[in-house]
Amino acid sequence: MPTSTIQAATVAEANQKLYINRADGFIGTSLKKDEFVCNCSDIDDVIIFYKDGTYKITKVADKIFVGETEKSKKEKRKVEIIHIAVFKKNDVRTIYNVCYKDGASGATFIKRFNIPSLTRDKEYDLTTGSPKSRITWFSSNSNGEAEVIRVTLKPQEKLRKLVFEKDFSEIAIKGRSSRGNLVTKFDIFRIQLKARGGSTLGGRKVWWDADIQRINYDEHGVLLGEFHNEDSILVVLQNGDFYISNFDVNNHYEQNILRIEKYNPKKVWTAVLWDADNQNLPYIKRFFMDATAKKQNFLGENEESRLILLTDTYYPRLLVEYNDPNVARPSEEIDADEFIGIKGFKAKGKRLTVFPLGSVTELEPLRQPEPEMLEPSDEEEEPEQIIDPDEGKSDSDIRDELTGQLKLF
Repeated sequence: MPTSTIQAATVAEANQKLYINRADGFIGTSLKKDEFVCNCSDIDDVIIFYKDGTYKITKVADKIFVGETEKSKKEKRKVEIIHIAVFKKNDVRTIYNVCYKDGASGATFIKRFNIPSLTRDKEYDLTTGSPKSRITWFSSNSNGEAEVIRVTLKPQEKLRKLVFEKDFSEIAIKGRSSRGNLVTKFDIFRIQLKARGGSTLGGRKVWWDADIQRINYDEHGVLLGEFHNEDSILVVLQNGDFYISNFDVNNHYEQNILRIEKYNPKKVWTAVLWDADNQNLPYIKRFFMDATAKKQNFLGENEESRLILLTDTYYPRLLVEYNDPNVARPSEEIDADEFIGIKGFKAKGKRLTVFPLGSVTELEPLRQPEPEMLEPSDEEEEPEQIIDPDEGKSDSDIRDELTGQLKLF
């Protein structure tokens, strides 16, 4: 395929917005008054999962009815859409974590699977296919994340243990048609999220394609690095704005990007700027860029301030040359680390020189930091714990709560 064709297809990925009308069962790019789903293109397929366990992919359209399945028509009951997203062919890293109740046996099963390919508009079933089967837990995880769930059973006279946990990281990823592992033969009252987990697939390599201003997982452009669930992308714009984003390939990025890279909270930045609040005099500052999705600006609040130089060299050396009437003044070498300390990005900084500035050029550093000063912490992140309303309650307490029994003491 010619390069121009590949790029045109990639650019078209997000030129539309997909909406859903859950009440009437329609999805499409023309339903602008309804619930927004995601960015898409008119050449995309979307994958749809239903509460009855069926799923399919269909092509993006202006408006298309998806509010029923063959199973729901046979059972003569309304079906609920529980998940819809752009379908990425050959994607083996998006993992679906599911629990479902089998309509025939009443037992609940747990499974993990990916979906690298499907036939368009053909219905599939992630359950055993029995009538009245239904999904009781569902999550879609773009980097193979695995949560912990808390299962509460309906009270029965001979049932001793009402509450237990299931960790999806302990469930093997198998084919989408596998039955899964047995969770319980008893009726489930509810399933709750206990803790969000990290990826079970390791890091994911992310590339930046400057020609189309998009990130990808397909080795197009410059490698930004290997990303884990907790990692972010740092975006620095030419006007001094900066922010972090996740590494979703559907992200939009501006045209005026100065730097884009894997975010490292330990990285020290040095900026030289014309400070509009101080008669456009040259200032220098050293700082860390905060981890914030909201745009911040290291040049200050005055939009007239202009960037002269930005470097992430830990111990930068700067060659300062002068302008008229001091053009004959010898140039100076400034060690930025000795000239100014590291402060917050909102700090004004320090005036670089009292003489008219001609230019500032970065020189090769004469010293390097220790490796541990540059590398972000590689400690494994603890799963995010969710506030559990049943924490500290005994099975007896929960049983009484569910059956409406009152305690005298």
